[in-house]
Amino acid sequence: MPSLKFTRALLVSALLITTGLFAASPQVFAQNESTSQNTAKAKAEDTTAIEVQLHLIIGTNAAGGNEEKLPSSLDAVVKQLRSTFTFKNYHLAETSLNRVRNGGRLSLRWVGGPLPEPPSATPATPGFNEFHVAQVKLIQDEAGRNAIQMIDFNYGTRVPVQVSSIASNGNNAPVFQYEPTGITTDITVREGEPTIVGTLNIGTTGDALIIVVTAKRPQPR
Repeated sequence: MPSLKFTRALLVSALLITTGLFAASPQVFAQNESTSQNTAKAKAEDTTAIEVQLHLIIGTNAAGGNEEKLPSSLDAVVKQLRSTFTFKNYHLAETSLNRVRNGGRLSLRWVGGPLPEPPSATPATPGFNEFHVAQVKLIQDEAGRNAIQMIDFNYGTRVPVQVSSIASNGNNAPVFQYEPTGITTDITVREGEPTIVGTLNIGTTGDALIIVVTAKRPQPR
């Protein structure tokens, strides 16, 4: 038969274990609640849509005519361009608006480029454009502001370049070879703020193609 002293010790141990369980319960519940909130937040972010707007701007020193009015959303970009380059005029060659899931990828191809085609080009030799982003992700920068990270951002265009000519029915016909040009980089942009990604020289004219991107979550309707 167990002694009275042993029985008391057993009861005290059981009481301490029970008390510890009750004391730990609020912390366990708080941890579970925090985990649930983080999971819900992660799921919400996974379904968030992001609008990616690509602007292709031509900077030129060509004389004649007034500068084309660019969208007011690009005013800060134009101001930055004027403080950096000496081009007389800027005009918007193309705009593309696309929507992608947070953490998703974006890939576009289209015919007809923003770059001027050579005089000898024909409708059968158009330019080709490609725009790819391996991953578009909503993040926060070091200051806690919303930002969009773009991994493997790539814009490229293939333009026809005349390399020779051949005689056809008594006439010389130009022979074209497509040459690629473009930019690939990893960038992070502030949400809703147009950002200059890079510039590409255009042939021997001294003009430039300026690549600008804006990324943001669409406004709720």
